[in-house]
Amino acid sequence: MGFHLPGIRRASSSKGLDMPKGYLAVYVGVKMKRFVIPMSYLNQTSLQELLSQAVEEFGYDHPMGGLTIPCEEDLFLDITSRLSRC
Repeated sequence: MGFHLPGIRRASSSKGLDMPKGYLAVYVGVKMKRFVIPMSYLNQTSLQELLSQAVEEFGYDHPMGGLTIPCEEDLFLDITSRLSRC
């Protein structure tokens, strides 16, 4: 349920899911929700700022086994929804 943003997919936490080519999983927010985003987003300044915060907080050892982004889920959705419109 919920809404769908083009370019971003909410995925279950199941490890058995196939990752679409050109996408990566990130974990966001206090509840560490898993999102699957296009790799092209990594080139965007707004997402690079979040990645810099992730390095400051976690270094390169992310507790979820994937890329963990230390921001509120709403902020992440706002940023990625803007990127999907570009």
